[in-house]
Amino acid sequence: MSGLFDALPPDSLKIALVLALSLLLGFEREEQKGEGGTYRFGGVRTFPLLGLTGYGLALLGGANPLLTAAGLIVVGGLMFLSYRHKLASQAAAGVTTEISGLTIYVVGALICQGYLWVSCALVVLSLLLLELKSGLESLTRSVPPAEIATLAKFLLLAVVILPIVPNRGFTEFDLNPFKMLVAVVAVCGVSYASYVLEKLDRGKSGIFFSALLGGAYSSTVTTIALSKRCREDQRPELYAGSILAASGVMYARLLVLLAFFNLSLAGALAVPFAALAVVGVAAGWWWSGREKAAARGDPASVLPRNPLQVEAAVLFAVVLTVVVVLTQLVTTNLGRGGTYAFAAVMGVSDVDPFILGLAQTAGKLTPIQIAAASVVIAAASNNVMKGLYALSFAKGRGGRLACGGLVALAVLGLAPLLFL
Repeated sequence: MSGLFDALPPDSLKIALVLALSLLLGFEREEQKGEGGTYRFGGVRTFPLLGLTGYGLALLGGANPLLTAAGLIVVGGLMFLSYRHKLASQAAAGVTTEISGLTIYVVGALICQGYLWVSCALVVLSLLLLELKSGLESLTRSVPPAEIATLAKFLLLAVVILPIVPNRGFTEFDLNPFKMLVAVVAVCGVSYASYVLEKLDRGKSGIFFSALLGGAYSSTVTTIALSKRCREDQRPELYAGSILAASGVMYARLLVLLAFFNLSLAGALAVPFAALAVVGVAAGWWWSGREKAAARGDPASVLPRNPLQVEAAVLFAVVLTVVVVLTQLVTTNLGRGGTYAFAAVMGVSDVDPFILGLAQTAGKLTPIQIAAASVVIAAASNNVMKGLYALSFAKGRGGRLACGGLVALAVLGLAPLLFL
């Protein structure tokens, strides 16, 4: 096989790739062309010709891009004339096909220059955008403008500000602004993924599925929301099982966050936390199945707001900084016992800042075994606190069942201490 490839002209494989990729876009556009009776530019023959033209001009131009740029201007002019004709023949006209033609011209030039992966990625992504037209348009109608603005602010923080933040330690506590901001982006990103999935589902899959997504967002918030709903809905097993499953997902979420910042700490907790996640979700699923689940279409959203709020991100960064300083002070001055006691106290509130603070000091100021045990204690303490929330907000049988399940998960969650 290698001998056959060696015998072929050097550019033959590149030309074949140009044809293959341009035919893919050409077939997709030809299919759309056949569906309507209106004018559309190009198709299964035009697109390969555009790709080959881009390749040929890039080959002739060599290292000088002027000839390729001149060809792009000419092709762009043809696209402009095509779009003008389309506007004259129909009231509403899109420019998608013309932009696709420009893309495939550029792809041909990129392949000639050896950018094979980039070319394949451009065509595949273009195909996805073209084929997912209906879904993307319906998504834009269902997403409020405020959500887009919030996402834009978060991207400003993650893509523009984060790369220019100093990546070195300051003060005697070795506070690293870059690592702090990365922690904020990671926590908000994981929470946002579950938030988006929950909003896309719109509660159609029922209470239990919403609880799973809520556990990836915040198991504490999910517990409070489901407990309040349980008081009104009077289906105690369904809600108690869903609350337990959300706390099971919490262990998986913590493991993912730890893996971002400290693989050694994540490795020490991988097996027990994965087992606790499976046990929590499986037990919750069995428990919730003892009562009839919410009917499909019954709104079951439990997530209150977009986790990418800039104000919330700034507050989290401040809390994380304070917790990192306190953790170092406790570890240095109070030793193992003080660290464990501090972990139990921090588990009563939001457990993320404490655990991410430990991830930054584990293996340095804090031995891995002590850090891992502290994470276990904080997670168990958090489950006990959520049990009290459930008992308070749900009341009645639902609150007692949820509290009992969470306390049992907390006790089981302390079992890893025997091996650390």
